[in-house]
Amino acid sequence: MYQSSTSPRGQSPISIIGAGVAGAWHALLLAQSGRAVTLHERSDATMTQSTSYWAGGMLAPWCEAESTEPVIVRLGLRSLTLWRDYFPDTPFNGSLVVAHARDRADFERFARLTSGYRRLDAQGVSEIEPSLDGRFREGLFYPDEGHVEPRKILGELHARIRALGGSIEFNSAVEPDQLDGTVIDCRGLAARQAQGELRGVKGELILIESDEVELSRPVRLVHPRFPLYIIPRGGGRFMLGATSLETESAGVSVRSALELLGAAYAVHPAFAEARILEFGSGLRPAFPDNLPRIAIKNGKIAVNGLYRHGFLLAPALAELTLGYVERGTIDNEVMQCA
Repeated sequence: MYQSSTSPRGQSPISIIGAGVAGAWHALLLAQSGRAVTLHERSDATMTQSTSYWAGGMLAPWCEAESTEPVIVRLGLRSLTLWRDYFPDTPFNGSLVVAHARDRADFERFARLTSGYRRLDAQGVSEIEPSLDGRFREGLFYPDEGHVEPRKILGELHARIRALGGSIEFNSAVEPDQLDGTVIDCRGLAARQAQGELRGVKGELILIESDEVELSRPVRLVHPRFPLYIIPRGGGRFMLGATSLETESAGVSVRSALELLGAAYAVHPAFAEARILEFGSGLRPAFPDNLPRIAIKNGKIAVNGLYRHGFLLAPALAELTLGYVERGTIDNEVMQCA
């Protein structure tokens, strides 16, 4: 898997462009290694222009195996360890996958394509999620998966970077060629001029609040046309999200909103009385194969194509980049050297 390569030796300063989850994890690991790191972000400290701001934050490599390649699972499993090591308060309460009786064939397909789960009967589902008592005849429980709240964890990442001596410059829209030394480009779709294969894949979310439903972990509803995930955010808040939409249109359409809210109602009727707090969407950067890529050329390192797996993959990709910077190691599944 690994081969040796010439790495950028020495202790020259490192510039990272993009303070979303990918850039922030790169800055964290490199700052901890003793490097002088400057993180550039085109938006302000609220990060509302960042794809990471609109993410779900699920850390679910076993569930993702249903629709992705083994490399995502491999990197995702490594990332789980890094999340635990660096942020020990990260909730690792597992993931629950459910489906209605009419969609049993899709449920069984999901089970065949994934691993790392326990099958639960109706009583087992109600034991781990009492709010779902009597709602589903069975479920798949992935006990080792976790989730983070993206907006909160971005702030924690940025604070940790500063504590390690790193610098963060907001409202700093720079190009890689404008910076000297080692540059790591984590701009996502903003790097499309340099990486023409990138496309935007929309992820939509609705943030709701309910006093009648309590969930301890992300719940995925398997559906043949419109799969849904519900992620608890604490304080009675829940994020409703769809998987991926092949469009670069902005915002949440009426049709998507109706489908998201209808699917949430199908999980629990009490969501019909929930209060809608926010609609939003983000464009995830993806290459044609939907796999991440670390491209290395002339001292510039481009990390992109994280697709819908940004929070799952960012720690492991940052560790690979750190290995290249320090030791010249190359992961042939992910990294390309010109």
